[in-house]
Amino acid sequence: MLSIKKISEVLGKSVYTDNGEFIGRVEEVNISDNKIDGWRIRLAGHRSYLIGGAKGIIIPHNFVKAIGDVFVVSRAALPSMREEEMNMSETQIEEA
Repeated sequence: MLSIKKISEVLGKSVYTDNGEFIGRVEEVNISDNKIDGWRIRLAGHRSYLIGGAKGIIIPHNFVKAIGDVFVVSRAALPSMREEEMNMSETQIEEA
């Protein structure tokens, strides 16, 4: 059975990728032509390295996999990083 959620119930939910990585929390919804266009996600502090220190990202609605107790998005929705940049950033986080 299809479960319908109110947008107000989704705001503030934790956001995870489809492989289990915590990203942040749902902050706002973008609506266009009476349909959900995208979601603004406030990145967790340690995730801001993904996009050069930005505080959040907008994920198009078609990358949302599930909305329940948590918000699950496809990893493809996140900006890609080269493996060496990711390792460097994780090292910097561990040092802090």
